[in-house]
Amino acid sequence: MLSLSKLRLVVGFFLVGWALGLYAADAKSVGPEGGDVRKLAVVPDNPDRIFLGTSSGRLYVSDDRGHNWRRFAHLGEGFDYVLDSIEIDPTNSKIMYVAGWSIESQSGEVFKSTDGGQSWKSLPGIKGKSVHALHMAPSDPKILVAGALDGVYRSNDGGDSWIRISPENHHDIKDIGSIAIDPRNPDVVYAGTYHLAWKTADGGQNWHQINRGMIDDSDVFSIIVDPKEPNVVYASACSGIYTSQAAGELFHKVPGIPFSSRRTRVLKQDPRNANIVYAGTTEGLWRTEDAGKTWKRISSPNVIVNDVLVHPTDPNLILLATDREGVLISTNGARAFVGSNHGFTQRQVASVVVDDKNPNKIYAGTINDHEFGGVFVSDDGGAKWQQMSAGLGGHDVFKVRQDEKGNLFAATNGGLFRYNPKAHLWMKILPARMDQHLNVYDLDLNGQIWFLATADGVYESRNAGASWVPVESLGKQVFISVRSSAKTVAAAAYAKVYESANDGHSWEQIHIPLVSYISSMTVDGNGYVWLNSPQGIFHQVSDGWEKARELTQDKVSMLDFDAASNSVVAIDKESNTVFASADGHHWRSVFNPGVPVRSVVFTGDQIFAGTKFDGVIKADLNQGSRTNDSQGGN
Repeated sequence: MLSLSKLRLVVGFFLVGWALGLYAADAKSVGPEGGDVRKLAVVPDNPDRIFLGTSSGRLYVSDDRGHNWRRFAHLGEGFDYVLDSIEIDPTNSKIMYVAGWSIESQSGEVFKSTDGGQSWKSLPGIKGKSVHALHMAPSDPKILVAGALDGVYRSNDGGDSWIRISPENHHDIKDIGSIAIDPRNPDVVYAGTYHLAWKTADGGQNWHQINRGMIDDSDVFSIIVDPKEPNVVYASACSGIYTSQAAGELFHKVPGIPFSSRRTRVLKQDPRNANIVYAGTTEGLWRTEDAGKTWKRISSPNVIVNDVLVHPTDPNLILLATDREGVLISTNGARAFVGSNHGFTQRQVASVVVDDKNPNKIYAGTINDHEFGGVFVSDDGGAKWQQMSAGLGGHDVFKVRQDEKGNLFAATNGGLFRYNPKAHLWMKILPARMDQHLNVYDLDLNGQIWFLATADGVYESRNAGASWVPVESLGKQVFISVRSSAKTVAAAAYAKVYESANDGHSWEQIHIPLVSYISSMTVDGNGYVWLNSPQGIFHQVSDGWEKARELTQDKVSMLDFDAASNSVVAIDKESNTVFASADGHHWRSVFNPGVPVRSVVFTGDQIFAGTKFDGVIKADLNQGSRTNDSQGGN
């Protein structure tokens, strides 16, 4: 039953809720810079221009050899394409090909541009194929070979038409992860699979496995053929690096790289010195200067390298595409690498906080970045960011919260942390033992009594976070959210909601609508509980529950309450639009950044959004509109 005090506040809540502006204009990503980079490609006749592929269908470009980046194009209808392959015609650099494979399904596409990336078209002959490798024949740029999950495909006319050149439904020639073409004879093709490598010498009429000297069951990630000596072939696999002096018919395992670094994702040959080969591994960058006889690691061991670009006219300039660190650049022949990500961000920001006393100070909590993520801070409204993650141990940060005194707390998959500004260090306060971990999904710092929603129940603190105790009456179950308003506290598990009307001193399970599960929960300024589920949004009313109107079920990815505007905020996961409502009957579109959003914060006349891969997006709330990213464009 809802209290009379809640009913008295309905009118005020309805009126104040419409304080939000109509729409946000001039939305832009402000960082933190860095993140995952999948591919790097230099324009042959303009080596200052370099393209960068991401795991969200984004292409970036640099016009100053990788020192600064800008968003260039978006390929695909969604944001699920991993762009692992970029091929540029050396005879006409306006002709480009980009292959994308979906991380959400076994599908993908190959895109072509004939105007340097100003516009793109999907090639129909290979549409729907999950293409993990694409290679252009060095002897004929019209010949393309694509490696997909279901086999190998070839085009002889610049992608206009495609034919399968591997046997259909072959037991082994599938799950293609790498492709190489003989520099002199385009009918000689190498295909690396999840189980060893294969070769055809006649354009696909006949194939044979090339496994002599290679450890059985090796995933072959990369194959390169020496452009001047086609009999010299390098292959990288989960079992190490191999070289062949017999066009792949016999391999020898390369010594010198430790067992832990054997997952070599990419091999790249120096274009000016064939004896120099770079190996990008899961534990740093390695180099040989004697054609594979000896190897030396030349980067930090914690760098995961996805691609290596050796500048074609300046061998001292080397760029690395990495997981989590973005682009690393060396201008002194790989003696030292530094980050080079100005203008590029590919970070998953789960939580954004604007400092209560300084609106220019922003905190961002990231996930999936390990030691390169955690919490970032900007003192100038997002223009520049610094990592402030010492003590977090590389944990994912689900929520960052600030109490009334300005103290910062981080809810992570390792526990609850509190920031010590004097020591510039995050201190773990729950669980008490450092070797224990606890998923903390939400924290409510409203009022004098604080609450945590964790994978092991709800915890409360009655001394400003100095100590925490479990709420025994709620049991040890997974709670995804805990929120409070006035004396009302609500805690949501996946299929249950508990409510307290006396600051958490006593709790009762409340009746909720029939839903398959609860994906998010919030409490508005009147103490009403709002639930988001695949069946739609439901909110408490005086006589029970009511389903929110206008927003379609199974489309909302997040539900929250914005105290500044006294409105409930919902994020539509199909249109990426942020909606606000005072009563659940009418929803107003407030903000559409054009990318999937994880969280939003309103402050004054600005909005900050944490996104799934574009970092923090900042926009002004006004009467304007915003045009979403189109497919292509410079």
